[in-house]
Amino acid sequence: MPSGNLLSRRKRSWRANELVSRSTLQLLDFDDGSPPEHAWRRKLSSHANRLKEFNVTFREAIRMMKLGLRLWSYIREEASHGRKAPIDPFTRESNRPSASQGVPLGGMGSGSISRGFRGEFKHWQITPGYCEMSPVMANQFSIFVSRGGNKKYASVLAPGQLDGLKKSWDDGISSWDWKLKGDRSTYHALFPRAWTVYDGEPDPELKVSCRQISPFIPHNYQESSLPVSVFVYTLVNTGKEKAKVSLLMTWANSIGGLSHHTGGHVNEPFIGENGVSGVLLHHKTANNNPPVTFAIAACENQNVNVTVLPVFGLSGESSVTARGMWGTMVQDGSFDQDNFNAGASMPSSLGDTVCAAVSASTWVEPHGRCTVVFALAWSSPKVKFKKGSEYCRRYTKFYGTSPRSAVNLVQDALMKYKHWEEAIDKWQTPILSDERLPEWYKITLFNELYFLVAGGTVWIDSESLVVDADNKLNSSLLEDIDSPLRDSTFNSTAPLIGFDPHEIDDKENVGKFLYMEGIEYFMWCTYDVHFYASFALLELFPKIELSIQRDFARAVLREDNTRVRFLADGTWGIRKVIGAVAHDLGAHDPWHELNAYNIHDTSRWKDLNPKFVLQIYRDFSATGDMSFGKDVWPAVCTAMEYMEQFDHDGDGMVENDGFPDQTYDAWTVQGVSAYCGCLWLAALQAAAALARSLGHDDYAERCMLRFAKAKSVFEARLWNGSYFNYDSGISYSSRSIQADQLAGQWYTASSGLPPLFDEDRIKCTLQKIFDYNVMRVKGGRMGAVNGMHPNGKVDETCMQSREIWTGVTYSLAATMLLHGMEHQAFTTAEGIYITGWSEEGYGYWFQTPEAWTVGGHYRSLIYMRPLAIWAMQCALSPPKSILEAPRVNTMDRAHISPGTLQFLQDSVRKITPKNGCFGNNVFNWDC
Repeated sequence: MPSGNLLSRRKRSWRANELVSRSTLQLLDFDDGSPPEHAWRRKLSSHANRLKEFNVTFREAIRMMKLGLRLWSYIREEASHGRKAPIDPFTRESNRPSASQGVPLGGMGSGSISRGFRGEFKHWQITPGYCEMSPVMANQFSIFVSRGGNKKYASVLAPGQLDGLKKSWDDGISSWDWKLKGDRSTYHALFPRAWTVYDGEPDPELKVSCRQISPFIPHNYQESSLPVSVFVYTLVNTGKEKAKVSLLMTWANSIGGLSHHTGGHVNEPFIGENGVSGVLLHHKTANNNPPVTFAIAACENQNVNVTVLPVFGLSGESSVTARGMWGTMVQDGSFDQDNFNAGASMPSSLGDTVCAAVSASTWVEPHGRCTVVFALAWSSPKVKFKKGSEYCRRYTKFYGTSPRSAVNLVQDALMKYKHWEEAIDKWQTPILSDERLPEWYKITLFNELYFLVAGGTVWIDSESLVVDADNKLNSSLLEDIDSPLRDSTFNSTAPLIGFDPHEIDDKENVGKFLYMEGIEYFMWCTYDVHFYASFALLELFPKIELSIQRDFARAVLREDNTRVRFLADGTWGIRKVIGAVAHDLGAHDPWHELNAYNIHDTSRWKDLNPKFVLQIYRDFSATGDMSFGKDVWPAVCTAMEYMEQFDHDGDGMVENDGFPDQTYDAWTVQGVSAYCGCLWLAALQAAAALARSLGHDDYAERCMLRFAKAKSVFEARLWNGSYFNYDSGISYSSRSIQADQLAGQWYTASSGLPPLFDEDRIKCTLQKIFDYNVMRVKGGRMGAVNGMHPNGKVDETCMQSREIWTGVTYSLAATMLLHGMEHQAFTTAEGIYITGWSEEGYGYWFQTPEAWTVGGHYRSLIYMRPLAIWAMQCALSPPKSILEAPRVNTMDRAHISPGTLQFLQDSVRKITPKNGCFGNNVFNWDC
């Protein structure tokens, strides 16, 4: 529970020297052992409070009862086939989530393991789509210190109050010394690195820093795919006696949960190159999932001696027990050198837990310093989805598919980690050293990237994709690219030809990438959410972003006639309609079976197609990739034409159909809406700009004619003098102030296009949102609530109208930045930091949820949309190609004739309302 301070005062994050003495920082400052000035920090003794989960109100429960019954039936049906339903609100983890997360391990897409800020390894996501939240408590680092035979210290380097630790004495890990209190030990996180500083614990005369490094390196498409992490221990002896220090890494042959009980697991010692040695743990997974091999290793040199214990058990039946292993380390600080000759162990028995240990020992002279380095790798070369498709992970392109590639992974990691850090520093330093940026922003900007590792990402080698020539779905491609639309009404149906959907196009040569909407919403690359999150990929891994866009472009031109029941209303329809942008790339057979989401019929959603066109143009303008623009142009045309069916009255503006037909899939919309209407206007302008760039001037002119007509309707129906109404209906929420109402303008400004509306109206709207949706919610300390009535009360029409969406708040802040409202922008976004990341918040760090309520109840932890904070960075530092693009009039870009332009201007002046936030406004074409 947060204190009242959350709502009454604003506090900076802890400075390094506020938690660790300045003298200790100086001592550790060799070999990068000292943590950076800007980092997220916690004491290891900090309490990891339980998180409060979201609950629907009684009225909402009644309203959703039929949906709930249909969803429950669907979940049971999927379970009968051994599959996980994409959305399952009924199944709860046995361990409730707590505020204990930290920086996850490894690169992207090769399975992930998270590590809590107090040292526990948890949140196992080795198998695609499955997350085991519980920690494996045998996986620990420990330290053993002896001085002159009189002083001895031994402790696990984690507090003894961790969840999952048994209290009874036995031959398991409870027999180890859990002496660390944690009040003199601190955790410092700046993704992809973390530092844990033990300032005199457990030995008062020993300063220890553990630096955790993972190869997340922007624009490096090889090493960023590696499933490996390095742990660099920096030791400083402040005493007058020489100290023998042994560091111990223990690891269970497990991938979380009860997988270690299934039997058949084998441990094997190895001696590699360059002094690297350790143990391989071959894990035989259950349910016919691909096997996993772990490697734990340390690097031996003239100062460091490495020994191993290939096998020990957690039960009394084991030949070497956890208690016996610990006793050996306390007495000797190392294991028998002959253990390297032990060979592979016998497969473990059903119900047994087998573990391994690597010890690295060194002598540290009085006032001396030393470095000891460990590495962890997990090799799971195959990705197998539930409906049969199997692929090789991206890293196998460089390391092969042998289980023993884990040895090469740890060897290379121990040799290359300093180069990784140089690249990470080069990337992060310009932002961290920018004194104009708030400290909290710098910290949160980098740490929100945790999701690209811990968000269930899958990155495969495109050469391993299975081409199934016999399973061709009805797919299409526009026949006439130069003139894709037959008339200016966009109502014709262009002739289509088929293609093989399993012929995978990897023009970016980076493989194929998937990331989940969230660990509770199991759908790959959910597109309405990717709209917000994609700024991170565009900025850091643009080739991956273009690859995902190509996947969706191909999906636009595909049809899947499989019958699907939509759970919201119980109606039936087909899985994928030609021309409709897919909601997601699937769940159990991604790329092949699209649209795992089945609550609503997303072929009738009004935001997906405009979002596709907007993302395409943003990526095209940011990268300047002409081949990309040409490749996706047919899909853009098809997506735009598809939208014409939703212009029910022929006035140029699309209308919503009285159900939640957009990303707010519980919030009903009727008629013209601020959210979808603004996206449609922006898409028309973006399509015109793309067409002009590709030489399709006629198409561009038609888009801008439609834009001018639709814009006048939009403003006439929704502009009320200070903001745009939620929709043009007559419901109680129709006049609500929606935080996300300028989403289309956000993309327009982000892409270097002229504004959709008069600048005064844009700023007036943003100020209204700031004054109401932000500042009237706990004084601006929680972010922007989605809906607010003009009387200053939160819109409680549905659960989503009363929620604060973290990613939407970041995107709103980015829009403010793009329009010169820096104070409002950073105040708005800081609410997410205060509530989610600060010492006084609710504990959502490294598991930022989709949403929370004013009362601090979360919904959907570890969610994709908060990556939208990188839209703020793109607003602060736009891509060079956008900055250097010539500033042109939209109508010039579309080459509209002077006579047509005059007619449009005259028509718009007649219909545009005269009331405005800053006096009378006229439609301004010279923006």
